[in-house]
Amino acid sequence: MLLTKHAAAVVARSMQIGAARTAMTKACVLEKVHELKMREVDINEPFTERDVRIDIKSVGICGSDVHYYQHGFIGPFVLNAPMVLGHEASGVVSEVGSAVTHLKVGDRVCMEPGIPNPHSKYSRLGMYNVDPEVRFWATPPYHENLLADPAWANGHGCLRLSVVHPADFTFKIPDHLSFDEAALVEPLAVGMHSCTKAQIKPGDLTCVIGAGPIGMLTCLTALAAGSAQVFLADPVAEKLQVAEGLTDAGKIVGLTVDPSDPESLKKQILERTGGEGVEVVIECSGNAHACAGAAELAAPGGTLVYVGCPTPITMDIGHMQVRELRTESVFRYAHMYPKAISLLNTGSIDVKKIITDHWTFDQSVEAFDFMCSPPNTTVKSIIHVDQ
Repeated sequence: MLLTKHAAAVVARSMQIGAARTAMTKACVLEKVHELKMREVDINEPFTERDVRIDIKSVGICGSDVHYYQHGFIGPFVLNAPMVLGHEASGVVSEVGSAVTHLKVGDRVCMEPGIPNPHSKYSRLGMYNVDPEVRFWATPPYHENLLADPAWANGHGCLRLSVVHPADFTFKIPDHLSFDEAALVEPLAVGMHSCTKAQIKPGDLTCVIGAGPIGMLTCLTALAAGSAQVFLADPVAEKLQVAEGLTDAGKIVGLTVDPSDPESLKKQILERTGGEGVEVVIECSGNAHACAGAAELAAPGGTLVYVGCPTPITMDIGHMQVRELRTESVFRYAHMYPKAISLLNTGSIDVKKIITDHWTFDQSVEAFDFMCSPPNTTVKSIIHVDQ
């Protein structure tokens, strides 16, 4: 394959700044659509003076992991080679680069899985999550510079015994925080980024659509940000019951949506808000109908935040204009990990009840099969890599 001058420089730089370590490790490998194996795999990882090695403890199964398993792609990210799954993780530092000063061997940590090019325009603007060259665990690369890099061409994730990771994206966790809770910092960061972009104000009413892990964590974040009450909408009543139990009674109100009635959610929101609607709507389901109808739930001057990834939809822009609705979109997060850890540390957000199922490392394939069609009471599955 012919490389551009920049792509060649990326490869050369990766070879110069760190000694490439190609080693066999046991991992959960997505070979292709519908084929997942526990096996030994070669991982080529440079270890630079700014890196640390982490022995993995807990890994959460994300809906994106399951989607790759079932479909092989998410938008432009298409599985093109065997890939280790997993991007929600915590562990213990086992090796430290010579220039790292804030971490030491034995530190308990969680890791932000998206690593941008620090010299890119969007990184310099602080929007490193939308850097086209971002390296994100368990995400097939499509940028030519990543495809050309032997250390990243597969897009391997963290569902393996250990990983090499930049120290700047590795964060110490409090001693009282479990490894399972620390693994949930990653999806919590999505909820925090969503609520930050929503600019929630004290006393706002918020509606979150979709009662998966991201939706539930977004509810908790919205309350922490000042929402007086959060309405959580989903067709599955059992999930709403779990969500209502995450905090004090009445703060999260579950609204069961009738899929056969396109007006079901709108009617319930207008009834509970005196016909006005809510100040903030955060769409986390990715359901095309829910996305298209989100504007109907917002009060004049309200804000719509799109987190889920729907198929293309039609939106009534004129209807939004006459009420001056503000729209925001979310792609992962940026600068959220320290704040998420602080909220967990103080107990302002408690994620323990969201963790419903536990699996050993050797049960990883079984765990993914389970999450392809989980019972309605399941929210988040955790794989214990050290078990």
